[in-house]
This record gives sequence, structure tokens and C-alpha cells, in this order.
Amino acid sequence: MTEGGGDSVDTSYRTAPSRTVIEAVAEAEGIPPEELRPPTYEALHDIVDPEALDSLFASRSNGTPRSAGDVTFPFCGYEVTVRADDTVTVEDTSE
Repeated sequence: MTEGGGDSVDTSYRTAPSRTVIEAVAEAEGIPPEELRPPTYEALHDIVDPEALDSLFASRSNGTPRSAGDVTFPFCGYEVTVRADDTVTVEDTSE
């Protein structure tokens, strides 16, 4: 998918959003997720608190899912957006 002239990847998540961010950026880089690590790549926890990100999009205490909201941050040369609708968008910002 291309938005704004850059390459992007949309990924629905069934796992923790922080893990899905790693998987989506690794996919965009064409590498396995376990290779997305320092020193070649920055660490996610240097950019955003992974536990806070996961908590932000976790179901409410009564089990109902979050219905709205998103957060966007730069990571490994991409603009990453995590949305409450269970998607992670990775858009290349190098162009």
C-alpha cells in the first residue's frame, strides 16, 4: 500500500502491539523479526515504552476492546501508527 508517495505496510495484530510493530518493520525491511535489533537497528524501547504501548491498546478491565485511538512515532526510518482497530501501519519516511 502506498500513501503519500512512500511505501507502507498494514498489519492486523493478534499479538501485543509492540511485537506487531517489530514484525511489521522487519517485514518492511525484508528481514526476520529477530534481526531487527541493535546495533544495526534502533531498539523499540529507546523510542516508546513497549509495555505502555501494549497497555494503551489492551482491552478494558471488563473485557471490552478499545474502540478508538491511535499513536504514531518514528522507528527505524518509518512512521509507525498503531490503531485501536487492531492495525499497525508502517510508512517509509526516507523518500
